[in-house]
Amino acid sequence: MGFITFFLRKNLLNKGNAFVWNSKEKNIKAIKKINTIDLKLLVGVEKQKKILLKNTENFAIGNFTNNALLWGTRGNGKSTLIKSVFLKLSQKYTSLKLIQLKRNNIFDIEKIYPILSELPNMRFIIFIDDLSFEKIDSDYKIIKSTLDGSIQNQPTNIVLYVTSNRRHLMPRDMIDNERSSAIHTDESVEEKISLSDRFGLWIGFHNLSQKDFLNIVKTYCKFYKINYSKETETEAIRWSIQRGNQTGRSAWQFIIQLAAEKDMKLIF
Repeated sequence: MGFITFFLRKNLLNKGNAFVWNSKEKNIKAIKKINTIDLKLLVGVEKQKKILLKNTENFAIGNFTNNALLWGTRGNGKSTLIKSVFLKLSQKYTSLKLIQLKRNNIFDIEKIYPILSELPNMRFIIFIDDLSFEKIDSDYKIIKSTLDGSIQNQPTNIVLYVTSNRRHLMPRDMIDNERSSAIHTDESVEEKISLSDRFGLWIGFHNLSQKDFLNIVKTYCKFYKINYSKETETEAIRWSIQRGNQTGRSAWQFIIQLAAEKDMKLIF
């Protein structure tokens, strides 16, 4: 990498803390404001919050840290938790940076690593959202090989945070079909599930109870000074039934609708 290019990237990284990777230009683009919510508004995921917060703070202060796979039910705060934890800690640790890499551009990890390894005084979280694979293809193998020898290949100033609705990053029926049809079953199945084993942290997100769902709604109402009553509770339950789920995302969408009906402006 040329000195001028390196200088420009370092200057940009020093000025901001959150970025997206531009695959076409093979460069980073600063994000002025992260699309997330205050960490204290994430309720119903206290255990997950505690684990990721501790892991990220360890990374920020320079300790060896595990890559993390956040998996499970859609809409319950996996990507929001990553962004909110980062937002909270980056206010204290200015060397902590977040770079979002789109799942279609994971080949670029091989280009990103050499760039970031030249900046040892900064700590980078590479965030890949909603990652999954439909088959054992080249995309799968490139990230597997990246994690395989993490001590050798992954710079110590980089950690990977990945979200997926699949625990093994691929459909369960693919693995089951392989078990029933493969000649060398153990080796073939192991190939399919071994990628997720490369993440030192597995943080699961599961279906919320109605109590948890209503607690999220109540927390939002308190934060935004929206009156929470029995009628609000009934409307929230009706909303979740119409949506066909009880998730953190659905609770937030209900709050948006409720605020609009009351002609309230939400600041976030």
